[in-house]
Amino acid sequence: MPTRIPPPSRPATSSTSRSTESESPRPASSGKAAGARGPAVKDFFDDVRQTRNAEARRAPADHGPVGRDIVRKDGSLVAELPRATAVPMPSQPSSRPGMGAIPYDGGTTFRVWAPNAQRVQVAGDFSNWESVELKREPSGNFSLDVPGAKAGEQYQYVIQGKHGDWRWKGDPRANDVTNSTGNSVIVDHKSYEWKHDWEFKMPAWNEAVIYEMHVGTFNDSPGWGPGNWQSAIDKLDHLKDLGINVVEVMPSAEFAADFSWGYNPAFPNAPESAYGSPEDLKRFVDEAHKRGIGVVMDVVYNHLGPSDLPHWDFDGETYGKGGSYFYTDWRAKTPWGDTRPDYGRPEVRDYLRDNAMMWLRDYHMDGLRLDATKEIRQASGADNPQGWQLLRDINDAVNREFPQKIIIAEDLGNEGGLTHPDGANFDSQWDANFVHPVRTALTAFSDADRDMNAVAQAIGFKYNGNATQRVIYTESHDEVANGKQRLPSEVGGWDSGGYHAKKRSLIGAALTMTSPGIPMIFQGQEFLEDGHFQDGDPLDWQKKESFAGINQAYTDLIKLRRNWNDNTAGLRGENVNVHHVNDNDKVIAFHRWDKGGPGDDTIVVVNFGGKQLSNYELGLPSDGTWKVRYNSDWQGYSGDFGNAQSFDVGGKWNGKDGLPASGSLNNLGPYSVVILSRDK
Repeated sequence: MPTRIPPPSRPATSSTSRSTESESPRPASSGKAAGARGPAVKDFFDDVRQTRNAEARRAPADHGPVGRDIVRKDGSLVAELPRATAVPMPSQPSSRPGMGAIPYDGGTTFRVWAPNAQRVQVAGDFSNWESVELKREPSGNFSLDVPGAKAGEQYQYVIQGKHGDWRWKGDPRANDVTNSTGNSVIVDHKSYEWKHDWEFKMPAWNEAVIYEMHVGTFNDSPGWGPGNWQSAIDKLDHLKDLGINVVEVMPSAEFAADFSWGYNPAFPNAPESAYGSPEDLKRFVDEAHKRGIGVVMDVVYNHLGPSDLPHWDFDGETYGKGGSYFYTDWRAKTPWGDTRPDYGRPEVRDYLRDNAMMWLRDYHMDGLRLDATKEIRQASGADNPQGWQLLRDINDAVNREFPQKIIIAEDLGNEGGLTHPDGANFDSQWDANFVHPVRTALTAFSDADRDMNAVAQAIGFKYNGNATQRVIYTESHDEVANGKQRLPSEVGGWDSGGYHAKKRSLIGAALTMTSPGIPMIFQGQEFLEDGHFQDGDPLDWQKKESFAGINQAYTDLIKLRRNWNDNTAGLRGENVNVHHVNDNDKVIAFHRWDKGGPGDDTIVVVNFGGKQLSNYELGLPSDGTWKVRYNSDWQGYSGDFGNAQSFDVGGKWNGKDGLPASGSLNNLGPYSVVILSRDK
């Protein structure tokens, strides 16, 4: 009879829905259909496994496990283990560096961390799925150079745990997988020939305009399944025309099922198989660079899984929880399951830090966005110094090797230490101080309820006195889900394409593009996508035609932000003065500048009220002719707008609002934004 193994226990999950990154409902199956990139998968949860040939069902005991895994989902069948290969193998651990499966000329080095394992073997295509014994290293790693193992071949580890039981395991450092419950795949990252890196230079932080993208829904692909890297490439020209120069991709590491937001990583080093291969992802980055667009990857280090995790009970000692990779005390608990990595173990910190470096080095990403860092620096509300150490380790490593790349935190805890050089030293962080008061003002039912003082504070806020230390937005994947909707739906309800929805959405867009901070929009925002974000509901690209004027308004705002016409340089500057706050008429005006002077000083005037205002007096930084660069009431943006014509303003040395000059804006349309500057 073959050796038998019970299926492993699964991670504890929480019934609490995720408040900051909730997962949309997924198909009931925990796994995925096998893709075209390999044979049927071998995991503990498929109904039936392929079996070894009859002659491989038994081997001498000292050769280790034999056979193949044939466990049923309900556990009624158990597992056979692989025969030991007769091919001669090295007798010593590998002396080559690196973790995971690292190809070399003529073979592949396998190295895995399994501190509680008695023995570790690897079986794969290269050995006809017969086992190859890895050698123990003093560090708790097991390694071996395996001649003949090459890129594209599939493998799994076969581990004898601390208590003598055997189990098949995917490689936690796998660079590719057949799917989230399938085989690991050897990848040679050096084989891809980059074509456009020499053409691309990451924009300075004060020039960046970010577009948050979910690959699965950004542009639907033919047939069943989510969008993929190729379908996303097909729409990159739209982003270029819009003026976007950074794409922030929602998490795209291998996750359970095919439809997900991505905040449930199972194999953090492997690109999501439903989106395409590692080469497809590299091609996406290459094509983005060709168009002058940088790529920032969203990564999840606050928890893993919680489903389809190879890490769970990896080496046979769980300590009552998930084992070596996870905290096994009260710190294990997160809003998404008891799967918080153990940041106190150097090997786990190295694992997560190496993942960050992999995206930047092997995929030529231009930055990272770290999800929910508050759940890293805290555990159950208590400060976690080990989590702070992880964040610092990652940023220190990036600054040493890739100082030009941007690292962004999503924390939303108003923690200035995240972006302080003596703190975690992130380059920037998502800012709740902007989005919440601005959305509140935009979505209030009555004009009287719009608080101009709160908006003024939102515009002027900075972390550590640095404008680019915050990312500002009115829509993100979180802000348009979790019980909330996109701004047009929040404002207009059933009439999400109506006058009020368009008008106030454009106020939000203008504030995002003109306030201090790195501006970001969420996919589809530029053509008035409505409803709430779901991982199985792709963008309606017909709206780009239906709301072509709104798309043009976003394009015009982004051009002003990026100073394409060389007359609004102040929008990229550090400085802001919210000099005019009229809570009675619901008008606010602010001055943006870098060095100041013609072509630099920029005035933004916003009418949050529903009444058109005439001959409106406001302060200016100097005299001269202040030309209208943007008027959101223009009927070219929408035929039902009022087209209130705002003429150039003549500034005179007659101080007002604390500024040395003033002028009169002849018309300020309802729910409108006017932007003024002087020619050089």
